Amino acid sequence: MIEQKSSPHDPPPGLRPVRGTARCAVVALALAGAAWLVRAVWHIRLAVAGEPASGPPDQGGGVHRPLNSLEDSYHLVSSAGAGVTAVCAIAFLFWLDRVRDNAKALSGANPRYGYGWLWFGWVVPVVNLWIPRGVVADVHRTVFPERRLPAVVNWWWGLWLAGLAGGVGIIYADDTDEVIARAYHGVLPLLAADLVIVAAAGAAALMVHTLTTAQREHIAGKGY
Repeated sequence: MIEQKSSPHDPPPGLRPVRGTARCAVVALALAGAAWLVRAVWHIRLAVAGEPASGPPDQGGGVHRPLNSLEDSYHLVSSAGAGVTAVCAIAFLFWLDRVRDNAKALSGANPRYGYGWLWFGWVVPVVNLWIPRGVVADVHRTVFPERRLPAVVNWWWGLWLAGLAGGVGIIYADDTDEVIARAYHGVLPLLAADLVIVAAAGAAALMVHTLTTAQREHIAGKGY
């Protein structure tokens, strides 16, 4: 048998297309941002309406009064927003998985964080404050060690952490009825957290575009 020699312009093994997953991630992030804007509108509506004379939905001791129509609609808005956010998270992680694999193929270096951290780094307490950013930063630095990390990565991560600290981020302790009570008695912190999450979604979309474009231009420059 004649051994076929590889061409210097053959793509390295493991190189994967990223344009489609990047577009899906950007669209999903835009939808998630819109969902949180709608939540903010409902928070304002609840604050303007004021708490009913019967008190908050959760009246303690396991007692919940019947919800009025506005509170019912907020439950629907909250559930829809949670669904959109879940889809957004999946689309973002699939994009990150692809650009991470490409960074490994292009640089020949193993990622700083193992594969498990790509998924579980978001939910393990304490380390979730820096590992997700580290995974994203590693994608850029392994391919472009001579370049500075794009500022949008730090903007995205700072906004994300600020949104989580606001108590209504992607991971928060309050259930929907408790958030309704917060809107009745102190809506401004809720609105601030809502807007920070919207800004984080916008920064994430810009980051996806920035890192994807840089990686695709690098691949094209290599003639693959």
